[in-house]
Amino acid sequence: MQIRIMLEKQEHTVLHPAAAFSDRSRGRRRKEKSCTVRPAFQRDRDKIVHCKSFRRLLHKTQVFLSPQGDHYRTRMTHTLEVDQIARTLARALRLNEQLTEAIALGHDLGHTPFGHAGEEALNRLMPGGFRHVDQSVRVVQVLEQGGRGLNLTREVLDGIARHSKGRGKILGGADRDLPVTLEGQLVRVADIAAYVNHDLDDALRGGVLKRQDVPAGLLSVLGRTHSQRIARVVKNVLSNTHLDQTPRIVLGAGMERALMEMRDFLWENVYDNPTVHVEFAKCHKMLEVFFRLFVEEPATFRRVTGHLAPKTRMGRMRSICDFLAGMTDRYAIRLFDELFLPRPWPVEL
Repeated sequence: MQIRIMLEKQEHTVLHPAAAFSDRSRGRRRKEKSCTVRPAFQRDRDKIVHCKSFRRLLHKTQVFLSPQGDHYRTRMTHTLEVDQIARTLARALRLNEQLTEAIALGHDLGHTPFGHAGEEALNRLMPGGFRHVDQSVRVVQVLEQGGRGLNLTREVLDGIARHSKGRGKILGGADRDLPVTLEGQLVRVADIAAYVNHDLDDALRGGVLKRQDVPAGLLSVLGRTHSQRIARVVKNVLSNTHLDQTPRIVLGAGMERALMEMRDFLWENVYDNPTVHVEFAKCHKMLEVFFRLFVEEPATFRRVTGHLAPKTRMGRMRSICDFLAGMTDRYAIRLFDELFLPRPWPVEL
């Protein structure tokens, strides 16, 4: 018996009946031969870990631009924290841990450099707007592997496409907004649990906030320490979710409200804080300059990227947007320096 088949059979023995089973996946956009060792969702996890977009997360801003301290989060460490929280929940609820991990590791692959500032810049520049969640799907479906995409299963794609809540409800909204799998719903919870926690932690470390600035009522619900806040969210989901009765992930109303209020507090006091915002305004301008240059000068775009820009203006804008969204912070700064800052004359007289 192949190892993959043995592992698929084990899932039916161990996992809850409401879990997503690897051998019942809705499949991929393109058919491909099954692996003899790895079930479908484990294979997707491996595809994501080994792709270029995943490696670039290491040098993309979470909140603080290219922080000098060693302990501030990046988009990569955020992704790993989401993965840890979601997997803890999946294991406790006997859901598919491999599917959960694939969604968690792939959910932010479309994020821009410079965090929220980069997304805001591209949203203003691109006709029809820009959302990192749509770009994450585009990365895995189209842009990776030289334009072939990663050809992930539909369950992983759905989880990536519906992980984002924006400023809306986490799980209390319309069913159509939620991932179709319970594993995808876990990532949706883990994402906000991770970022409101670590963004608060980084803001306190960076001096953007003081402990007394944080509403005491929120801390009394969420917890006063990093580990306490994570533990309370996890235990809240586990105590409110009853899969034998209702196949849906449930977050207690009080906990959901507290997480959303903490998110709003961080937007007002951290993400839009003048100390943080002044540098991001420069990043916003940098991406705008790149965008307009490449639209008007296709030859420069080709020289920088090695790719011929599409002939139509809309096609060219789409390619430019893909390129800019894929940049890391440090690459964008280095390219700006190369294109726009003068160099000393190299010839000695």
